[in-house]
Amino acid sequence: MSINAIKEDEHISSVSKKDTLVRLFKYLLAYRSTIFSVILIMLTTVAISIINPLLIERAIDVHIANKDIKRLLMLIGFALGLNIIFILLVKLRMYLMAKMSNDVLLRIRQELYTHIQKLSFNFFDSRPTGKILARIIGDVNSLKDVLSDSVTTLIPDFVTIVAVVIIMLVKNWRLALASLISLPLMLCGLWFIETRSHVRWRIHRKKSSNLNAFIHESLSGIRIIQSFTAENETEEDFDHLLKEHRGSFISAILINDAFFSVVDISWGLGTIAMYFVAVKVLGIGAGNVGTLISFGMYIGMFWRPIMNLSNFYNKIITNISGAERIFDILDTKPEIEDRANVIEMPEIKGEVTFEHVSFAYDEDTPVLNDVSFVVKPGETIALVGPTGAGKTTIVNLISRFYDVQQGNVYIDGYNVKDVSIESLRKQMGIMTQDNFLFSGTVKDNIRYGRLDAKDEEIIEAAKAVNAHDFIMKLKDGYDTELKERGSGLSIGQRQLIAFARTMVSMPKILILDEATSSIDTHTELLVQQGIEALLKGRTSFVIAHRLSTISKADRIFVIDKGKILEEGTSSELLAKKGLYYDLYMAQFKNI
Repeated sequence: MSINAIKEDEHISSVSKKDTLVRLFKYLLAYRSTIFSVILIMLTTVAISIINPLLIERAIDVHIANKDIKRLLMLIGFALGLNIIFILLVKLRMYLMAKMSNDVLLRIRQELYTHIQKLSFNFFDSRPTGKILARIIGDVNSLKDVLSDSVTTLIPDFVTIVAVVIIMLVKNWRLALASLISLPLMLCGLWFIETRSHVRWRIHRKKSSNLNAFIHESLSGIRIIQSFTAENETEEDFDHLLKEHRGSFISAILINDAFFSVVDISWGLGTIAMYFVAVKVLGIGAGNVGTLISFGMYIGMFWRPIMNLSNFYNKIITNISGAERIFDILDTKPEIEDRANVIEMPEIKGEVTFEHVSFAYDEDTPVLNDVSFVVKPGETIALVGPTGAGKTTIVNLISRFYDVQQGNVYIDGYNVKDVSIESLRKQMGIMTQDNFLFSGTVKDNIRYGRLDAKDEEIIEAAKAVNAHDFIMKLKDGYDTELKERGSGLSIGQRQLIAFARTMVSMPKILILDEATSSIDTHTELLVQQGIEALLKGRTSFVIAHRLSTISKADRIFVIDKGKILEEGTSSELLAKKGLYYDLYMAQFKNI
């Protein structure tokens, strides 16, 4: 899956339609018993449909011609009962197929969502969220009719066509051949349309994805748009994307609708040919009206499933691009995943070792260059330096959100690549300046740090970071429902709840990445007490631009240009009058 921006069309790996369909239909194998039941039901309904013209032929040519009212009424009663059974079976078939297709969609969507959660940060860094949502929602929904019709249309209509052709050939092979004379014309027409339709529907899916991504980003950034009065510019971009979306749909649907015209024309030509041969060539007259009517019905029974199959084929062409986009993500392998035979990380003591570590997000932009250090259990390490120096990258490598290109990262002597990701990360507490709050109660958001945490532990964690007082002033205290992203709370309040969430997890290694940057100075002084309690006995990495917050760190690493240039306590570094001294003086000279 290639990197792309909102207004750029996504580039999907080219895969044959056959392989995509086979992979899609494999999901149906889990429902063999349901499919078998549906097939039996459909064979029964197909048989009833095929018998109906024969009953009509017998009623006209035998019972009505001989004025045998008693047998005619008996035949009508039999036909009525038969068709009541037909209707009930059709309803049962629809119910079973609707349930099965929805279950398959649920499974595909769950599988897709589960896989996306395993993908690395690079996957999310390189594509708009809206385009990912388009695949989970829109592309999965587009498969419903294809999955359902693959059983309810493909099998019964194919059986119907074969049965009708056999009956027609047995009854009168000349009329049968005349009825089918336009079939080659239809096949050529459908092939011509299909080769152009699929390309256009793929383009439409891409334009839909672009539009979805733009809407998602615009709504997420609505405060910025309104703050800078950029509504007109945004509306122009939306209008441009909307026109592209509409144009791609019109382009696709114009050629798409030609499917039915081709079938209708072929149907009409076949019917005309049949009646012409019947009257002009074979000289069938009034004595065989029942035969002509039954043949006319069989022509309808032949071309109607042809129409259905064409419609099904059309749906495949229309929606297979959705399956291609889904499988494109499912085939995207996580850059960070457990190796074979990884072990569970034992309870972490806290020793962290970087051994000649080099890292780059891309080949042209090195971030860390041959970094080595050892952190003892329980030490608090502060990372300072200019923006882009590599501070956040170091803590991301410890958590194994990225893998090093060169060197190794060890925790308690274990290479982080040799232990399972889950056993490693569940013993870490990570808090950034941009903490996300979920829709739900305050209590639920704090419990997210440890799902089995008791209410008492949640309250204790909140008190430790001085969040308890403001939480109790909310409408329903800890049971207050938060809106999306915690809107309605101040930035500082959101940060405190996120701090409590980290606190309740009781991590063995703690990472604070600008964790107090959104808290005012007064609140920060209160939180520092909670931070000190949390840091005690734990290996901690603290990234902070406010140098006052790291004065008590055991060691400070001054990082710039991908290297650790200075190392020591605050007083030791100030005495050296190097880079840390310059940063310190620049920050405090006006105070």
